[in-house]
Parts: sequence; C-alpha cells; structure tokens
Amino acid sequence: MLRVEETSGRVRAAPARWTVGDVARIDPARCPAAPLIGADDVARISDDLDIWDAWPVQDDAGMPAAIGAGETLWMALGAPRFDDPDARHGHARIHLLRHRDGRWQDLGPAMPDGFAPGSREWSGSAVLEADGTTLTLYFTAAGRRGEAETSFEQRLFRAHARLVIEDDTPALRDWRDLAEIVVRDPRYYMASDAGTGAIGTIKAFRDPAYFRDPADGRRALFFAGSRAEATGEFNGVIGRIDADRDGAPHWQLQPPIVDATDVNNELERPHVVAHGGRYYLFWSTQRHVFAPACAHAPTGLYGMVAESLDGDWTPLNGSGLVFANPADAPRQAYSWLVLPDLSVISFIDDWGRGTADAGARRFGATFAPVLHLTLDGARATLAGD
Repeated sequence: MLRVEETSGRVRAAPARWTVGDVARIDPARCPAAPLIGADDVARISDDLDIWDAWPVQDDAGMPAAIGAGETLWMALGAPRFDDPDARHGHARIHLLRHRDGRWQDLGPAMPDGFAPGSREWSGSAVLEADGTTLTLYFTAAGRRGEAETSFEQRLFRAHARLVIEDDTPALRDWRDLAEIVVRDPRYYMASDAGTGAIGTIKAFRDPAYFRDPADGRRALFFAGSRAEATGEFNGVIGRIDADRDGAPHWQLQPPIVDATDVNNELERPHVVAHGGRYYLFWSTQRHVFAPACAHAPTGLYGMVAESLDGDWTPLNGSGLVFANPADAPRQAYSWLVLPDLSVISFIDDWGRGTADAGARRFGATFAPVLHLTLDGARATLAGD
C-alpha cells in the first residue's frame, strides 16, 4: 500500500525515503565493484574533445534507435580539453555521436549556436519517433544565454528537430518548438542556484530522463532535484514530471518521489527501467556528496525497486547500492545509465589503480567499458557476480 500524506487539502503519495539506516548497511570492505579500468580501455573519441554524461537517441521503449545496419546515434556532454577537468562544466555542449561498426564519431554540437536558452547545456534524454525522422530532445539549460558570469540556475527544456542523412552522415536539422517543460514549484523543490557553487554543494533541477511505461503507455520524465525548506545542506531528491495521456504531451510537475534528506546532496541522472514486471529506478552519486553520517558510502550506481511506477520504492540490496568503483580506483567511472537490456554505460573519470592517492588526476573523458546487470526482485548485481 502506498504511503500518503495530506498537502493543501490533497492526498498524495509520500516520497520514499533513502535513509541513514539504509546506507549504514553498506560494508566498505565488501562493496560489489566494477572491474578495474586499464590503459587499453581508454579510447578517446577525439583528441581535442572531452565527453562525459551520455545517453542514446532512443526509441519509445528506451533502447538505442537503429538508424542503419549496426548504427545508432548518441548524445553526450562535450567540451574542449582543459588542464583542470572540472572546468568543462562551464563550457558543456550536447554533442551528437555516431556509433557504427564498434567505432565512435563526433558529429559536433547537436543544437546550433544560440538556440539553447542557457549559457551551458547539461544532461537530458532524446527520443526518435517511429517515423525515424522526428526527434525530441529533453535537456537542462544551465545559466542564461549571454550571462557575464556562469550561474548554477537550471531549467528543463524540450525541443524538436529533424533527423536527416547528408552524404552518409546523420545530422539534426530544423530545430524548433523550444519550450520550458515545467517551472519549479517552490513548495517542493529548492532553487537550483541556492548552493554555493562549490563542487559537491550545487543544488539540482536537472537531468530529465524520458520513460514510457510498457504497462499502460504513460510517459514520464525523471529528474534530479533538491528538497525545498530543508534544514541541512544534504537534501537531494528525485522528481517526476507526468505527461497527459491524450494528444501532444502537456507536462505536469509532481512532488518528489525519493527523498535523500540528511543522506546525500545529489542523486544524479535518475532513470527508470522496466524489467520482470517491476520498475527499477537508478541514479549515480559520489562519495563527497554524502552527509558525514554516510561518509563511508562509495561513488557508485544506486537504485530502488517498486511494483508500479507510483511506488512504493524500496532500496535495492537493502542499502540502495548496486555497485561501486573499485576500492583502489574509487573515481574511475561515473554517470552510469542502465538500458532496458540491462547493459550499463558510463564515462571514464579519474582512472587507474591508486589514483585516489596519486595527486595528479587522469581524466579519461570517454566511454567506459560496458557493464551488464542481473535483476531479481529487490536484488541487483553485476552479471557474473
């Protein structure tokens, strides 16, 4: 039975809580871990382009949409190389990538210069309609176009484009219908520019991830947010935006569905996969954004499971942790995305054995080796474990 609470005369499902007690079940000495990434795994897409958060141009069911024999399109955040990899966030553009015959090709920024309303473009998702031509991009606009300084305001937008093939190369043309999906409701979500801007303190209203419920066709966007009126600095939540069922989607912002207050500041890139009659909600987070009481928790992929899209969400594996980076390379990869076939993509971050203590950072800035999950009820493991 769903937990409910009364709010302004309405009864609604209360958010699932990710608690200090849940995270206390994580044993740092026995964390399930991804394989160690080595030099042979670091294959850059381009010498002068760093890429990180990535997602497929997907079909309505969530899988990478085929645009030719053995060919798919992806998007990723990209920026020129900087001596300080953290500088990339202030220059992020969404790039279009082609994956064909096992090779990646950068096709340049997905949206034309001056089209997006922010000073940077942050993560989202993209859906190719059944006609194979009409594409919808959901994305985060960070800051405001033309701003003199980089702010941390985040707004959620969508836009349409037309996919064409020009000289055997995919391209997105005729960008149009740029619109803000929803406006933040201050009753539930803190302003995204309320943090200090320091790494680990940034507040969230970002990362829209599209999902279509195979049971009834409902469409939703899941996103990373920050709880309003929180008394502490660790107030990460996951929000949901629902589409009307008839006609063109009209999106309605919902209250948070997962609340990590007093546990974690950022539940990044949340997304849902339907499998075996259940719904699996995944997110990525890093060690340095956990509250002091949860400081033992590693950077990794976390998640919850429910019998329906409306909850009750309960932590996977009793703690929420699905897998972590290896203990001797605790920052080697990040921003994991689980696809409906349970393959898991991410990017290579600070890789190599002993990088936690080496001082110098080795930023991979490319795709990490693909992993695979096994899901069985409330248990989630790396395939083969």
